[in-house]
Amino acid sequence: MSTVYFIAQQTMYFAIPLLIVALGGMFAERSGIVNIALEGIMVVGAFFGIGFIHIFEGSMSGQTLLLLSVLVSALAGAIFSLFHAFASINLKANQTISGTALNMFAPAFAVYTARMIQGVQQVQFRDTFYIRSVPILGDIPILGPILFKNAYITTYIGLFIAFVSWFVINQTRFGLRLRACGEHPQAADSVGINVYHIRYAGVIISGILAGIGGLTFVVPTSTNFNATVAGYGFLALAVLIFGQWRTKKVFVAAFFFGIMKTFASAYSGIPFLKGLPISNEVYKMIPYIATLVVLTFSSKKSQAPRAEGIPYDKGSR
Repeated sequence: MSTVYFIAQQTMYFAIPLLIVALGGMFAERSGIVNIALEGIMVVGAFFGIGFIHIFEGSMSGQTLLLLSVLVSALAGAIFSLFHAFASINLKANQTISGTALNMFAPAFAVYTARMIQGVQQVQFRDTFYIRSVPILGDIPILGPILFKNAYITTYIGLFIAFVSWFVINQTRFGLRLRACGEHPQAADSVGINVYHIRYAGVIISGILAGIGGLTFVVPTSTNFNATVAGYGFLALAVLIFGQWRTKKVFVAAFFFGIMKTFASAYSGIPFLKGLPISNEVYKMIPYIATLVVLTFSSKKSQAPRAEGIPYDKGSR
């Protein structure tokens, strides 16, 4: 049973960032904007969040510092996403090229800034955020060891974001307007919805969540940030497509890929995998092989929002 708990705990570390970032991509794409820049926004969010921790870890620590760094990452992601929003909405630029440009800019910016400030590109921090056991909740049978032992508060933030995202998309007026702008912006405009404002909101929310996702990925898995998030932004896009732009399906897809990533990164702690005559390189390939296989069979059935990637021209009908 301890092996099952170990796999579940490790899956949380990898699945929660994927879930948060994929949900961010969902907000942008349901509004009609393709956000390829998730990887770059994750890098920027993680850079500023970890930088904040690095600067203030001497004066504060624990969950307060982590929560404040989450806000910093969210703000950094929101600001960085505005470049993509402006290019895609105002300039009507190719959204794939805009996102790719930001993906190329972000790690270079992080490396240059880190070297300029401290002389090296790695930003170190102390992990004072680990929760060994949540009082009372950690003693709940089965669920306690999975969710409330050997955990980070970012896990609960991710699950909360998932619920709020489902509620906003499916149960609010804003969610209805967002979906309308992604399906038929001309019809939305004809009933008085400002398509430009809604799309800006979708991209900014996407930036906030991707920024948080970047920090959420780095904190549980490392004690330094080296201007990379290991391709998680692109993996989140696969999760989004596999989840067919629906909150509940994205949730399931994120945990599927989280398990695959656990097998790739923590196989040495899983007895039945450790005993197999398989090289380390093969295990590292598992998430990406799973991505190719899943997308091969699911992409034909996936139906993206109809107006996704199409710049909106108010004069066209």
